[in-house]
Amino acid sequence: YRPGPLAANVVLVDEINRATPRAQSALLEAMQERQVTVDETTHSLPDPFIVIATQNPVELEGTFPLPEAQLDRFLFLLNLGYPDADDEDTILRIHGPANVRAETLEPILSPAEIAKLRDEVRAVRVGDAVRRYAVEIVRGTRRIDGVDLGASPRAALALYRAAQAHAAMRGRAYVLPDDVKAQAVAVLRHRLFLNADAQMRGRTTTAIVAEVLARTPVPAEDVAATVG
Repeated sequence: YRPGPLAANVVLVDEINRATPRAQSALLEAMQERQVTVDETTHSLPDPFIVIATQNPVELEGTFPLPEAQLDRFLFLLNLGYPDADDEDTILRIHGPANVRAETLEPILSPAEIAKLRDEVRAVRVGDAVRRYAVEIVRGTRRIDGVDLGASPRAALALYRAAQAHAAMRGRAYVLPDDVKAQAVAVLRHRLFLNADAQMRGRTTTAIVAEVLARTPVPAEDVAATVG
């Protein structure tokens, strides 16, 4: 067994929708089980194992849409758009004078530090009412008109984890409903599949998630009870 490109802590897949379905399916086991199977032998992948993928939303010729099971294994879908003026100026300042090669980059976190941060996020407390709020949002995507396939139970767990991370990044040891709302669009929109009528009307999954959030009652969570 010779470790391939998946045997890394961070795997970047550029324009994943240009990969063939066979290549895309090879990521399924790695992303869910954190392992690969070669010649009927299973090999564990490094911990932590993170996959970051890009898609070109403009050029569709020669691309292959990602299957539902593949999309469901990505935590977030982020639309980057164009950089603002300051970021674009920084790009020119760094890359203009010389070509920055990947081997010259220095790590800012070790695998052990990432694992420690992950454990700290998972220790952030989620009260019963907030947890139920996340569940109702996910279930709401399955009941709303225009959606053929709503968010899965895996999406509910992803929303739970993302809300914990959002709270931790703001220095809190507990999750508020606002943490759930803040992460809902990025976590859920790529997991919904619209029916033909909704697509013809120009509805988007982003708008669908926003509609679900507007319809789902926000709990009056007692922060003191959550912390305790």
